[in-house]
Amino acid sequence: MSVNKVILVGNVGKDPEVRHLDSGVAVANFPLATSESYTAKSGERVTTTEWHNIVLWRGLAEVAEKYVTKGKQLYIEGRIRTRSYDDKDGNKRYITEIFADNMQMLGRKDDANGFAPEQSQSQTQSSTISSSQTETTSAPEPEDDLPF
Repeated sequence: MSVNKVILVGNVGKDPEVRHLDSGVAVANFPLATSESYTAKSGERVTTTEWHNIVLWRGLAEVAEKYVTKGKQLYIEGRIRTRSYDDKDGNKRYITEIFADNMQMLGRKDDANGFAPEQSQSQTQSSTISSSQTETTSAPEPEDDLPF
């Protein structure tokens, strides 16, 4: 048994780029920054930032297109995927992406461009949106050539 699970809370680095495949399926891509701070031995406060390439499919991509903008704080839950491609000079490049299964918009209600998931008629409602709430439960599975 193995587990490929990622949980991130960070800030959107730029507005999502959303495209629609020939089949009509929406795909969104955007960078998400996570930061960690610590105090060095010298007493200086040090902050390091990691950038993550987020990929959303179908309904999640459509939600991102409407409500996610640069600077918004998000909770992302998903899987790590690494793929390779050849750049324009023919060099093999690798990219690691987070294929999101769940997304939750964090921060104040008015920060979400009118997206107000916190209030429902009689109970508190989560603003979590998952791929299982969309048309299909996950992104197309690329073929694995891994020996394990």
